[in-house]
Amino acid sequence: MVEAQHHHRPTLKQKNKSFKSKHATKGSLKEAAKGRISRESPKPSHNSSVAAQSRLNRRNNAKQAQTNKRSALISATRVFNGTDGAPRIVAVVPLSADIDVQAAVQCLADSLDQSIDPCATAGVSRMRADRFKTSLQFLTLPYKTMYTTLDACKAADYVLFLLSPTVEVDTWGDTLLRTLQAQGLPDVVTAVAADASIDAKARPGIHKSLLSFIQYFVPSQSRVYDLHSASDRLNALRAVAEGKPADVRWREGRAWVVGEQVEWEEDVLKLTGVVRGASLSANRLVHIPNYGDFQISKIMSAPLPKHSKSGHASMDVEPSVLAEPDPSSADSLVSSNDPDDMANEQTWPTEEEMRGASDVNGDAESDIPIPDAPNGTTPKAVRRIPKGMSEYQAAWIIDEDEEDEGGEDGENGRGSNEEEEDEEMVDMPIDDEPDQSDRDVTFQDLDNEEEERQLESWRNREREEQDDLAFPDELDTPKDVPARTRFQRFRGLRSFRTSPWDAYENLPRDYARIFQFEDFKRTERGVRRRAEEELGVVEPGVRVTVHIQGVPAEATSAAFPMLFSLLQHEHKITVLHFTLQRNTEYDGSVRSKDPVILCVGPRRLAVNPVYSQHTRGGGKGANNVHKFERYLRPGVTSVATTYGPVAFGNQPCVVLRETEDPQAPHLVAMGSFLNPDTTRVIAKRIILTGHPFKVHKKTATVRYMFFNADDVHYFKPIQLHTKHGRTGHIRESLGTHGYFKAHFDGPINQMDTICMSLYKRVFPKWAQLWTEGSRAIAGAGVGAPGKVEAAADAMEE
Repeated sequence: MVEAQHHHRPTLKQKNKSFKSKHATKGSLKEAAKGRISRESPKPSHNSSVAAQSRLNRRNNAKQAQTNKRSALISATRVFNGTDGAPRIVAVVPLSADIDVQAAVQCLADSLDQSIDPCATAGVSRMRADRFKTSLQFLTLPYKTMYTTLDACKAADYVLFLLSPTVEVDTWGDTLLRTLQAQGLPDVVTAVAADASIDAKARPGIHKSLLSFIQYFVPSQSRVYDLHSASDRLNALRAVAEGKPADVRWREGRAWVVGEQVEWEEDVLKLTGVVRGASLSANRLVHIPNYGDFQISKIMSAPLPKHSKSGHASMDVEPSVLAEPDPSSADSLVSSNDPDDMANEQTWPTEEEMRGASDVNGDAESDIPIPDAPNGTTPKAVRRIPKGMSEYQAAWIIDEDEEDEGGEDGENGRGSNEEEEDEEMVDMPIDDEPDQSDRDVTFQDLDNEEEERQLESWRNREREEQDDLAFPDELDTPKDVPARTRFQRFRGLRSFRTSPWDAYENLPRDYARIFQFEDFKRTERGVRRRAEEELGVVEPGVRVTVHIQGVPAEATSAAFPMLFSLLQHEHKITVLHFTLQRNTEYDGSVRSKDPVILCVGPRRLAVNPVYSQHTRGGGKGANNVHKFERYLRPGVTSVATTYGPVAFGNQPCVVLRETEDPQAPHLVAMGSFLNPDTTRVIAKRIILTGHPFKVHKKTATVRYMFFNADDVHYFKPIQLHTKHGRTGHIRESLGTHGYFKAHFDGPINQMDTICMSLYKRVFPKWAQLWTEGSRAIAGAGVGAPGKVEAAADAMEE
């Protein structure tokens, strides 16, 4: 019998069962979840009752969402319900000269067998669309009327672009489409004008080409309607008669009225139309394009005459007063402050007043001039030299700040005998101005003819394009005017991004006329909240007659008289900033302070904007100082600054430039409103450059930056820098032609350029209302600089 062999366990470690999570405490589970919330799986469970309940929930949610969308659509289109409701405004815009706009509108009316009723205002017609239970109001625009087309599209619910099947869209049409795209478009419908001469086989290719063209500007377009086809005419009419028009963001919270009838009597304009957008308040100002801002005297009802069964119109509906302004809360036409110059005037005391003050004080010697300080009393700089060394030998000793940084051995050896060396060293005073013997040794003063010849040869050198792009602010110092006089309004900054700059110093007189907001966003929220809660307003969809006072009689001759309501404070002048991007199709030069037309919201202003760099992220930076840009360059987002009325909301803006043809301006740039920050400092930089005439390690003799010794002493505290990244300071003046010695933080290259950056705050010019036909130039009125400032600006450029 064989005995079984005994084996030991391979290990003595005890293995317990793993801890089960169902026994975990609530605290441990909450800590493991880290704030995450578990959600139920969207997959149906194996249990049939749970799956059925989930299916019912999904159906119920879908039904509720459909009901909410339908109710929202009904409430949004309630203003258009019925043929007596507010009409849908359709702006008919031709993009070619061969298009007959009236014939195109008649084609749409023929598809419903309806007639077009012309309104009292030329170019405005109304049509009843009984099939769609609504009415349409057409604004027929002539070809090549830029500003009238822009205003009509601002007030329209739909824009109907008419394309020609035979004539291509020219440059004017392309500019118009780009401008409307930047301004903000409502729903767009595109149609091809009817032309029986086009072959049926060629029509699909023409439609495909026109669709590709219009999709470049309006990507939402899916088809182009052919007005030659009866079915397409009906579909085009259905596109503008059904559904809810798209909202234009800048029109939110504003009311507007397109005039169907206009009368002028005793300085009062009576404009009849339907209130659109938001509620119309008699306390708020209204803006009439091309004429400005005005006050409302009263708002009267103007219902359409009711028709009896016999077809005769009954005149039993009498107009009534719907709203009148409240004198305690109505906005005034005061747009700027009137500064009191006498209150801020500062005068110096006269000589008689000074004598009187001295007599009162009993100072009999007050008229005696103060003597100059005696020699030896002004402290001088000293240099440590060994005892017994002469001045000639001490001149060869290199200063400590010019020595290269030593190693640890040098520092240890120097520290061991520091007390003994201090006892053997003495102080030698150093004059600020070296004597004539020192100048003869290190510097030779040239005569005027040789100096002029070398200057011309240096300034006429060819500079590469890369240097011009990297240093665009270089400026040559004039020889006939001292630099301290020419650049007396400039200052030096140690750091452009972090150096402090008081935003309230040396402000122009225009800053005493503008308004400033402590918190612009909070003010905007309060204005919009009060507008929603205001009582005694006219709701949208009501046909009214608005009595506007102070309007000139010429307003009755406008192509499409209309008004836009303004929010509270939107008439006050402040400093406006806009972010702009230059139009890639415009190849002209756009310089700061050039006169342009700024279209923002319902307004058009003649401005001379100042361009500056746009800080990354749109912030202010450490000191809210931004670099001035001489030109608006393509491919870069810049900020345009000008004086102008306050604009609430993210309003788009368009910059136009006038041409010889008043109806064909150039589209310069487009963008949006940024903020009305009055503390934004726009600093113009100029760089004075000099040539390193002689170089010795970190020290260089610089010329051609200044041309007299007084300018060197005046600009001595400002830091220097080179194009190769060195920084330094002016040590002393040399000679009489503006040469100076400078010391830098590293060795200087002979081919380097010495630079000095100077900064000056710039301000825009006062803006004016731009009116069509006047072709006004901004800055010619109030707030324009005088001859001295204009000449200084011309010299700086």
